[in-house]
Amino acid sequence: MHFLLRLGTKMMRLRKTTIGFTILAFVGLSTTIAYLLEPSTFGNWFNALYWVMTTMATVGYGDYYAATIPGKVLTMFLYVFGIGLLSLVIGKIIDSISSIQRQRGAGLLSFRGENHVILINWSKKAKSAIDEILSYSPKGHIVIIDESNRHPMEHLDHVHFISGDPSAEDILTKANLQGAKATIVFADSRIDEASLIDGKSLLIASSIERIAPHVHTTVEIMQEKNIQNFRHVQVNDFVLSHDAISRLAVRAALQEGNPEVIRQFLSRQQGDDIYEIPVNRKWATYEDAFQDLLRQGATLIADRADLGINRKLDQKIPADARLYIVSDEATYLRIAGS
Repeated sequence: MHFLLRLGTKMMRLRKTTIGFTILAFVGLSTTIAYLLEPSTFGNWFNALYWVMTTMATVGYGDYYAATIPGKVLTMFLYVFGIGLLSLVIGKIIDSISSIQRQRGAGLLSFRGENHVILINWSKKAKSAIDEILSYSPKGHIVIIDESNRHPMEHLDHVHFISGDPSAEDILTKANLQGAKATIVFADSRIDEASLIDGKSLLIASSIERIAPHVHTTVEIMQEKNIQNFRHVQVNDFVLSHDAISRLAVRAALQEGNPEVIRQFLSRQQGDDIYEIPVNRKWATYEDAFQDLLRQGATLIADRADLGINRKLDQKIPADARLYIVSDEATYLRIAGS
């Protein structure tokens, strides 16, 4: 028994490839010996292989069985060592799966997918962002980068986690920044001073723009005076952290019902949403587009950042126009499809 325990311990320390070759050699050798001992019982080498596998797996259908003493001795040998080897393989497989899960939870695995959204710095805002992203694309992939050492949303299979410094190139590479659709840098709420928070966000944004300038980057900024610094590193969009909350609070106090409308636009889970649509070639002016979209159940509100196009409906739509509408998802899909 002591010998078997020592042997089992040594086998568990072997590399997976070594164990794999050992199993293949053991099965091949046992099959050949079984066929040589009882060729009339098995008929061919494949039948002997089938018998060895069913014996090692403890299935034992009984359609083939050893009839001679040497064959029965081989059967007992398979009972002792064959089943042990098979159990070892199963144990290694389970251990590998557990190891992968542990590494996933600790944020040590690289992400191999593409067209994903990267969220940097975990917070309640990041969690809300994940809920919003998944409402747009339930099967979309999200990568969280944070300096903590535990996956904050491990129960979601399509939310990946990478632990480390988000400004470090190797960490951004593990998140496959080059293949990402967008990145959102949230203010690190664990830092007390607003200027230090923006300093960290600026460092992260600089690394992102240096490695993958084609990826759309949005940054949450704490202090308005730092906007110029973020523009300097060519961040695509930025959001003042407390600006939207302050505006909503004032409008709630002075314009009853106004914040509810805005809140619907801030979340896709509420009512209609804002969508970008392709420009139809039959539209010559903004009025053509406005009236056609209105008949289809959508309202044209902007061309890029220009919200005043309803005051210049007679103007021609430029070639580089990017039109935005307010509608429900079904209407948007119908318009985009046509």
